[in-house]
Amino acid sequence: MLSAFTNSFKIPELRQRILFTFGLIFLCRLVAAVPVPGVNASALRAFIASVQRGDAGGSFVGMYNLFSGGALENFAIGALGIMPYISASIIIQLMTAVVPTLERLAREGDTGRQKITQYTRYLCLILCLVQGYALAVVMENPMMFDQVEPIVRNPGWAFRIMAIITMTSGTMLLMWMGEQITERGIGNGISLIITVSIISMLPGAIQAAINMFRPYETGTAAEYTVFHLVALLVMLFLVIAGTIAVTQAQRKIPVQYAKRVVGRKVYGGQSTYMPLRVNYSGVMPIIFAQAILMFPAQLLSRVPSEAVRRFGAALDFGTTWYNALYAFMILFFSYFWVATQFKPVQIADDLKKYGGYVPGIRPGKPTAEFLDRTMTRLTLAGAVFLTIIAVLPMLMAQQFGIPWIVAHFFGGTSILIIVGVMLDTMRQVESHLLTRHYDGFLKKGKLRARK
Repeated sequence: MLSAFTNSFKIPELRQRILFTFGLIFLCRLVAAVPVPGVNASALRAFIASVQRGDAGGSFVGMYNLFSGGALENFAIGALGIMPYISASIIIQLMTAVVPTLERLAREGDTGRQKITQYTRYLCLILCLVQGYALAVVMENPMMFDQVEPIVRNPGWAFRIMAIITMTSGTMLLMWMGEQITERGIGNGISLIITVSIISMLPGAIQAAINMFRPYETGTAAEYTVFHLVALLVMLFLVIAGTIAVTQAQRKIPVQYAKRVVGRKVYGGQSTYMPLRVNYSGVMPIIFAQAILMFPAQLLSRVPSEAVRRFGAALDFGTTWYNALYAFMILFFSYFWVATQFKPVQIADDLKKYGGYVPGIRPGKPTAEFLDRTMTRLTLAGAVFLTIIAVLPMLMAQQFGIPWIVAHFFGGTSILIIVGVMLDTMRQVESHLLTRHYDGFLKKGKLRARK
């Protein structure tokens, strides 16, 4: 593997792509560090710390701060992060399944995809303006979160307009750099930006993990022992291994193409397979479930009615009802995503059009029913895995008292995104190595003799 990394820099084109990617990632980290003018930094840190205490608002702020790479706690020009673009992409992708105009554009090839990308950018701009205004208002009114010290030195419309323009520009800049990484770098740019933002929190997580095993200042022994450390390391290994296995797992449906004679040439006749991924929906069900459950407890706690407040408290982050709803919504959105994105009827029609069929299954409607039944069973396995991975960090934080910054690296969106993006990036690097007659990551890296 080390030889493969060394060989990556021997290929001029691949070396240029890797260095270009590292350069833009460095600029992304600068965007997360430069603050918006007019903010009291010490008061802002105290405000973020007070909000991140485990309630529903804390889970929202914690997740957003995680995906922005700490830019939110700095109120940096990249405080909105890349999430508005991700949200816009998800909305457009879901609308493509139900809006005929967008569905026709998706079928038109590169021209249609360019048009859909343009619509995504426009929607991203609108979301940035709305979220930027909401974030500026929250910073001007920290009293709603029991924060006494003012965060903004000179509140008013001048600050709001400046903050909206600054943060919107930061998000659009991140979006542009992500597209440049995809085109001229290595890997998927948007996914890499999110991954780097999550990994940027790793030093703080390591420091918090070290503090778990340090004795208290009063001289008493640490709460966690070396046995806990071994258990955490084993659990981390099992979670990463399981995530890789399920991410890569797929059901191979055999497909046979009939022979066709066109003139003097014979086409078809070969056997291939159709890969159906076990975790077809990826990390999307967890993101949907988190996004929906963030707001009810926070909004219901502001209602004057005592009964409504008790109901909101029952849905608070970490409660039994919250965990149960969280698990149910992950299962629901796993099937929802597959229902909107996987189209067995269209796949069956395309197979029939090009002379393909699944052995033992009649073409047309029976093939569509077979694919739908198979995908339903695979989705159940993937949804159960997602539920376990998503709930695991919360159980570790609540039942065993592990700091949240440490626990979220043991599951949830963090580990799924990191593993998925790293695997995709390594596949792209390996394709470049194999093209230039080098071995990949699974064999000893050496230059193959050219004939």
